[in-house]
Amino acid sequence: MAEKTTKKAVAKKVSINATGRRKQSIARVRLFPNGKGTFMVNGVLLDDYFGLGTLRQIASQALTLTGTELKYDVEVNVHGGGLTGQAGAIRHGIARALVKADESLKPEIKKAGFLTRDARAKERKKYGLKKARKAPQFRKR
Repeated sequence: MAEKTTKKAVAKKVSINATGRRKQSIARVRLFPNGKGTFMVNGVLLDDYFGLGTLRQIASQALTLTGTELKYDVEVNVHGGGLTGQAGAIRHGIARALVKADESLKPEIKKAGFLTRDARAKERKKYGLKKARKAPQFRKR
């Protein structure tokens, strides 16, 4: 009985959840309203997770566009793919979560193209070739 009362007494943090995808990466995004602007990716700060500034910029693009960087705390779990795909998946997930949080942001985010899942994928390798399109060197003699 004591366990049940303690679980109810603990205040739950309200969060807006969304999923973003790009290439082979999947990002589960949680936005916490009334935050200070902290951005955690897999339990690490954004700046420490992505070494390149361009990847940090891509990941936080949706927040920057809407001017809500300091309104939300962002917590992301991302796996699969490489760093570029993961940054794109995070952007997609944050955009979806922002629309869930505030429907009035949708036209602005949609116009920027952040709500559309980037469907480009790696092209399959064809037989007789080294990669998808790279052919072996041609020798006449």
